[in-house]
Amino acid sequence: MNTANPLQHWLSAKLGAAGERELARYQLQRLRETVIWARGHSPFYRRHLTGFDAARLDTMNAVGELPFTCAADLRRNDPPLLCLSQSEICRVVTLETSGTSGPPKRLYFTRDDQESTIDFFHHGMAVLAHPGDTVLILFPCRRPGGIGDLLASALRRLGARPIAAGPVADAAQTLALIAREQVDVIAGIPRQLRALARHGAVHGTSPVGVRAVLLSADQAAPALVEDLRHTWRCEVFEHYGMTEMGLGGGVDCRAHAGYHLREADLLFEVVDPDTGQRLADGQYGEVVFSTLNRRGMPLIRYRSGDISRFIPGPCECGSALRRLERVRDRLGASPRLSLSVLDDALFALDEVVDFDATLHDGSPPRLELAVQLSDAAAGLDRVRAALIAIPAFDDARGNGGFCLELTATAVATAPTPAKRRMRIA
Repeated sequence: MNTANPLQHWLSAKLGAAGERELARYQLQRLRETVIWARGHSPFYRRHLTGFDAARLDTMNAVGELPFTCAADLRRNDPPLLCLSQSEICRVVTLETSGTSGPPKRLYFTRDDQESTIDFFHHGMAVLAHPGDTVLILFPCRRPGGIGDLLASALRRLGARPIAAGPVADAAQTLALIAREQVDVIAGIPRQLRALARHGAVHGTSPVGVRAVLLSADQAAPALVEDLRHTWRCEVFEHYGMTEMGLGGGVDCRAHAGYHLREADLLFEVVDPDTGQRLADGQYGEVVFSTLNRRGMPLIRYRSGDISRFIPGPCECGSALRRLERVRDRLGASPRLSLSVLDDALFALDEVVDFDATLHDGSPPRLELAVQLSDAAAGLDRVRAALIAIPAFDDARGNGGFCLELTATAVATAPTPAKRRMRIA
């Protein structure tokens, strides 16, 4: 099966040729230019890259000789990573830390940086949206240059009609909007879309005619994806990205076999999180990326904290872009009780709309879990049974498992967006 991935056209336009050998050569050349530019214009990189000769970047193995950049560097920003004056920056994004204190991460983007993201979104959305489609955007849309605004620009370029509605505040109103505007495609946050699907199923207001859904901005459990496919009878696509990447990182194709990566703008690696050594395709490790075309605030070998692997071999769609397996966990997550483990257990239940988790250290450790249910009375016992089946809660037999404190509430609308639901207390 050849599914003709539109991102191949994007890659060809960027490179002039789309073969694997040409892509690697292009990436190394761009990375050399980025290293020279960053060292010459950023006080941070001038110190960080002292003694590194960009001419050594003649093979992909040589990329591993570059030092890493990490989130702490963005929080300190002293000396600054910025390579241009503030007057040349059109978008500043502040990302608060997940804890209770500490400086935020601050990222700077030029107009060209944002145009590059629009270009990637344009071709990536062509995988699932067609000219003339009505596309409902349920990401934040208020701020110019934010994800919703850039996606709307990309869709107009595609010839589609975007409706920038923003995150779901009222499930019934959003479902009515979908029906009234005859929406073909929806792009939104996984948990919010599942909450819409559950609300529609319970109240008999499920939309008719939604052909495809794009999930982004948070992890999407396989059970959640399958529930959307079944409930709305639509095709579900997943996007991988983070603000540090310029929002766009990769998107799956109609083969649904991993994210095709934004390799003309970003050079991706998977490394051993302990040793920092580059890993071969198929091996799990931490995702690291370098920006190849950014001038305002380039990032060189930035440690994302995400755990995944490159999928070996070509994709059925024929694209030369490498594929990354769905990102399921973050660095430092407990292998026995991670967010993905809870997602898999809870989102397999029709009654679960959302949940919030706080993990407390101790002996034994304690998980405080607040679950939102469409029917709290009927669903609580099923939730408890699903959680007890997780091996991490196997303390009843003296195996040192986690203690559980469970509360449940009934909700009528979709949850507010919050990317992080597993806190460490």
